[in-house]
Order: sequence, then C-alpha cells, then structure tokens
Amino acid sequence: QAQVVESGGGLVQAGESLRLSCVGDGRTFIEHATGWFRQRTRNEREREYVAAINWKGTTTYYAPSLEGRATISRDNSKNTVYLQIDSLKTEGSGMYYCGIDLSPFRRRVTGTLTSVDFGSWGQGTQVTVSS
Repeated sequence: QAQVVESGGGLVQAGESLRLSCVGDGRTFIEHATGWFRQRTRNEREREYVAAINWKGTTTYYAPSLEGRATISRDNSKNTVYLQIDSLKTEGSGMYYCGIDLSPFRRRVTGTLTSVDFGSWGQGTQVTVSS
C-alpha cells in the first residue's frame, strides 16, 4: 500500500499563495486518485474534502470554498500531486492531508467522495494564514 508525505505548508498572510505537495511511493500511488483534506483543529473529527484528482490527472474536484482559487495537478513521473492555493483566506488555516483513493483507476472524482473513500494518510502539513 502506498505511503505519502505531505509538504509545502507554512505561515502566510491572507492573500498569499502556497503550493502543497504529496509524494507517494510505489505503483499504487499512480494508479489511484489522490485527495486533499483539511482539518481545521485537532478536535474536529471529520476532515473536510477540499480537492481531488483522478489517477490520470484528467478530472479534478474542488470544494466550493476553493473553487477559482486552487489548482490540483499531478506528475506521475515524480509520484507527486500538487495543490496550489491562491488568495489564501484565514479560514483556510488547518492541517492539510493527502489520501489515496481506495479504489484504483477511478475515472472521475466528484464531491460525493468522502474521507472514507481514501486511505494511506500522511502526517499532514500545517497551513496558517494570518490576517
């Protein structure tokens, strides 16, 4: 089963941009969709589904909170999925996790997916947006 490592988070001011990276290992990573989830506080039980990309990189999903401000992409030659977020808002702060779709070769990623559909979570990367 693929393992992932997230990076790219940091402390930024509102309006700035960040590019998060999710690096996976193994063939499983490139044969599965990848999703990004946000957990605003440790007390939150559910991770908010914010973006996803299918295994080929041909379909994407963005949560309404990110629509128009984010770009998810993947480079399977590098086993990496990126999430670029522009015009960051303070409510965008939180720990960002990437997860691997439990179903291989999913053609389309949509808003109906949830964290239950993903696994192999990394340790996350912290994004803090100051006003």
